Amino acid sequence: MKFQALLYFVLSLFGCDVGRSTFVDRIVHDGASTLESRAVVEAGVARFECIRSASGQCHYTLFARDCSAANAKSGSCVSTPIRRFVVADGDTRQIAGLRDFRLCVSDEDGAVAPGCPMLKPATR
Repeated sequence: MKFQALLYFVLSLFGCDVGRSTFVDRIVHDGASTLESRAVVEAGVARFECIRSASGQCHYTLFARDCSAANAKSGSCVSTPIRRFVVADGDTRQIAGLRDFRLCVSDEDGAVAPGCPMLKPATR
């Protein structure tokens, strides 16, 4: 993973653009912002910033990009997250080697489906 980030850096020195993606998520509940998050992915390195969270934490779940709610139901993708982690309110986390992923972020802990809805625990 570090080698890949280094390779992208060297390519950028020679003018090769490897692209940049920015994800901004904001959750508003009853008119009040309960979560603000930003993630920037550039050259295979992703930086996740929990700007504000009512719970004090941003809960991130990453899925393969081709795994959406529609094809998860049809069984054409693996709906298992490729990574789950928590970032404290006001903090950041950087991860190298990430690309082609879908991002779900919430101010609550819990299982998330590829389309980002929170999954309800099974009732008995």
